[in-house]
Amino acid sequence: MKKEYSPKIIEFYVQKKWSLKKTFKVTEDYNKSKFYCLSMLPYPSGQLHMGHIRNYTIGDVIARYQRMKGKNVLHPIGWDSFGLPAEIAAYENNISPYVWTKNNIKDMKKQLKLLGFSFDWDREITTCDSNYYYWEQWFFLKLYKLGLAYKKNALVNWCNIDKTILANEQVINNRCWRCNNIVKKKKIKQWFLKITNYAEELLNDLKKLNEWPKKVKNMQKNWIGKQEGINIKFHLKKMNYSFNVFIEKKYIHFINNISFIKILYNHPICKNLIKNINIQNFIQKCKLNNIIKKKKFSSFIIQEINSTLFAYNVFIKKKIPIIIVDYLTNITKINAMIGMPSINKNDLIIAKKYNLYFKKKKFVSKNNNKLLHNLINNKIAFYKKYYNLQDWSISRQRLWGTPIPMIIQNNKKIIPLKKEDLPLIFPKKFFNENIKDNYDEKIKKNLKWFSYNKNGIQGQIETDTFDTFLESSWYYARYTCSNEKNNMINKKKAQYWLPVDQYIGGIEHAIMHLMYFRFFHKLMRDVGLLNIDEPVKKLLCQGMVLSDAYYYIDNKKKYHWVKSKDVFFDKKNNIFFDKKGRKLIYHGMIKMSKSKNNGINPQKIIKKYGADTLRMFIMFAAPPTLDLEWKESGIKGMYRFLNKLWNFIYQYNKKYQNNFKIKEKKLLSKLDYSENQILIQNYINKTIINITNNFEKDQSFNTIISSIIILFKKIFSYKIYNYIDNIIVFDGLLVIIKMLYPFAPHICFVLWKYMGNNNDIDYQSWPVTKNINIKKIKQDFNLVIQINGKKKYILSIPGEYRKKNNNIKNYILTNNKISTFLINIKILKTIYIPYKIFNIVTKE
Repeated sequence: MKKEYSPKIIEFYVQKKWSLKKTFKVTEDYNKSKFYCLSMLPYPSGQLHMGHIRNYTIGDVIARYQRMKGKNVLHPIGWDSFGLPAEIAAYENNISPYVWTKNNIKDMKKQLKLLGFSFDWDREITTCDSNYYYWEQWFFLKLYKLGLAYKKNALVNWCNIDKTILANEQVINNRCWRCNNIVKKKKIKQWFLKITNYAEELLNDLKKLNEWPKKVKNMQKNWIGKQEGINIKFHLKKMNYSFNVFIEKKYIHFINNISFIKILYNHPICKNLIKNINIQNFIQKCKLNNIIKKKKFSSFIIQEINSTLFAYNVFIKKKIPIIIVDYLTNITKINAMIGMPSINKNDLIIAKKYNLYFKKKKFVSKNNNKLLHNLINNKIAFYKKYYNLQDWSISRQRLWGTPIPMIIQNNKKIIPLKKEDLPLIFPKKFFNENIKDNYDEKIKKNLKWFSYNKNGIQGQIETDTFDTFLESSWYYARYTCSNEKNNMINKKKAQYWLPVDQYIGGIEHAIMHLMYFRFFHKLMRDVGLLNIDEPVKKLLCQGMVLSDAYYYIDNKKKYHWVKSKDVFFDKKNNIFFDKKGRKLIYHGMIKMSKSKNNGINPQKIIKKYGADTLRMFIMFAAPPTLDLEWKESGIKGMYRFLNKLWNFIYQYNKKYQNNFKIKEKKLLSKLDYSENQILIQNYINKTIINITNNFEKDQSFNTIISSIIILFKKIFSYKIYNYIDNIIVFDGLLVIIKMLYPFAPHICFVLWKYMGNNNDIDYQSWPVTKNINIKKIKQDFNLVIQINGKKKYILSIPGEYRKKNNNIKNYILTNNKISTFLINIKILKTIYIPYKIFNIVTKE
C-alpha cells in the first residue's frame, strides 16, 4: 500500500483482478437463495451520460450488498441496439448503423468497466444479434398462429420527420416521443399484437406489485383506463336509426336523471344524418383541431353544438335532445354518453346554455333496478367494459430492426415463414451501400431480395421491422439463459432466477416499456415458456441528474446554450457572461442533455477523481428516487473523505502492525472493557443495524453513506490506549470497509488486503454486530431538581454518578445552574430518589 491514494492505479489493478478471476460470473445454485438485480439495458449511443451512471451505480450497489448477504446474485448487462437513433446517427456520420452500433458498444463497454460495475459479462446480450432476434421471430410466429398477432389497415400515428408509425404510447401530447414533431393520422396496413386481450389481467395484476412505486401503478391503471357500465339502445326520433349510449357503472342508477345525450363529433349520426351547414362546420373544425382532452385537466371547456335531433327509448319514455361535443372520454371506442347536469359540471353548463330540463337534485328511483333488469332482459341494454388501452402497433418502416418473418403473397394472402427459414436477416449491403437512402429507396433498390419463390409460394417478404420495444420486452428472461441454443428460454433456469428481484430504471418508461414488458411476460407464460405472472418483484425509479444551464439569444431569436466551464459571474452586477462577453440567461437546474450543453463527461470526472469518488457522489447527493443536482463541490467532498480514510488506515497500520496481530485477538465479549470501549462498540453495532435496515427497507443510500462517514469520524478521533482499544478500532475499520464496499469497491478491495486479509473482499459477508455487555455502560441520565417539592430544573447527570460511592449531592449543589436558586438560602436536608428526583429542602 502506497502512502498516497491514487485512484487511477488502484482501479486499474482491481478491475484487472476481477476480469482475470471472472469474479462476478454466476451459475444456478439450487442450494442457495438467488437475487436477480437488473438495470434497464442501455441504448449504445457511444457515450455514457450521468443518467446511465446513476442507474447502473444503484444496481451495482444493491447487487454487491446482496452478494455480501450470502445471495447468489445475477447482475447482467446488454445492449438495446436496434432502432431509429442508430440510423440517424449513422446517416449523419456517413457510416452503416451496423458498424456504428458495433463501435459504440465497444466504447461503452470500456466505460462501464472503468466504473467497476459487477456485471456477469458472460451473459451479455446484443439485441441486433441474429442469435437473439431469431427467437423473437420464432415467438412472433407462435403468436400469429394463436391469433394474437395480426395485420390490418388502420388509422395510425405517423411522424413525418422519423417517417414511421408510432404506437399510441409513443405519442405524447400529440407529438412524437423522439423528435417532438406533431403527429398526423394516416391509414396504412400494419402489424398489431393483441394487448387488449390482456387488459383486464394487466389491470388486476397491478395489485400484486406491492413493491412498485404507486405512481407507476397509477400511470398504468390510467393508461389501461377501464370503464364499466351499460350500453342502452336508443332510436332517433322520426328516423329508422338506432345507436348505443354508454352509461358508466357509477351512474347506472341515475337513469331517470338523463337530461340529454352527448355524441362525439365523429359519430356516424354526424357523418350520415346531419346536413345543417353550421353543424358541419363545427364537425370539420373539430377534425382539423384533432382535439385531445386529458382527464387531468379538470377545468377544460368542452366545445359543443345542438344537433337539433332527439332520441327516445321505449322504456325511458322521454324525448331526449342530442348534443354534439368535441370530447367525451379518453376511451376512443365510446362515442355516445348520457348527459346528467345534476352530477357533471360540464353537463350542467350545456344544460343551462340550451335551456334543457334537468332535476336540480340527484334522484334515484326505487324502480331503477327493475327498469334496468327489464332493459337487459329485452336486449335494449347490455353490460359493457371499455378500455383506453388499444392493440400495440408493432410495424416500423425502418430497416435497422428485427425483420418481420412473414410473406405477402401476390394475392395479398399472408403466409408465415417456416422455422427452418429463421432467422430472417437483412443483408449488410442494405446498410453499407447508399447509406443516406431512406426506407422506401432502399426497398426499391432491393426488390429482388424481397421477392420470395419457394415450395410453390410466390410473394414478397415483409419489408417492415418490429418496434424495438419488442426486443426490450423479453431480454430479462433471456439473461437467465443467454447461451441457450435450443429454446427461446430455458424453463428450468428461468424458474430459478425469475422474477427479477430488483429492477432499476426511469419513471419515463412507466407506460411504454414497463407496460409492454409485463404484457410480453404474460404471453411467454401462456405459451409455456415461464410459470409466473409478473416479471419484476421490486421496481426502483431513479430521478434525473440535473445541472446548471445557461443560454443567450441571438438577433434571430435563436437560443444558444453555453457550457458551464465557459460561464463567468460578475458579482458586482449580478450577471452571467461568456468568454466573448455576451450576457447569459441562467435557466436553472435542468436535466443534463447534449442539446442544452449542460452534460458532464463522466470519463473526465473518473480521470480526475476516480470511479469510486464518482460512485460515492452519485449515491450520496440525493435519495435514488429524487432528482440529483450536480455539484463538483460534492465530488470534491467525497474525494477528500476517501483520501482521509486511505491516509488513516495507512498511518494506523504503520503504527500498530508490530504490536498487533489479528490471530491473537480474543472474543470481545469475554474481555474486561471500559465504559468508553463499550460505548464506541455499541455505536458500531447500531450503525450496522441502521445501515442494514436502510438497505433492506428504505434504500436511502445517501443516509447510508452519511452514517459510514460519521462512524469513521468517531473511529478517527477515538484514542487507543491499550490492547482492547486496538481491537475495537481494528474491527471498526473492517466494518467500515465492508459497508463502504458496495459504493467504493476498488479502494475497499485494496484496504481490505492491507488490513491483513488474504482473501478478497468480494467474497466477504456483510458485517454483523458484536456481543457486548451493555449493562456495564454508565450512561448519563436526567434528574428532576426540586426545591421544597417544586420543580426548578432538569439536570443531565454524568453516567459515573450511577455508582453509589460517588457524591451526587455535591455535584448538584455546586452546579452553576442550581446554585443560582440557592443564594443566601439555608439548606435543611436533601432527598434523593435514584435516577428520578433530587429534592432540596430549605428554611423558608
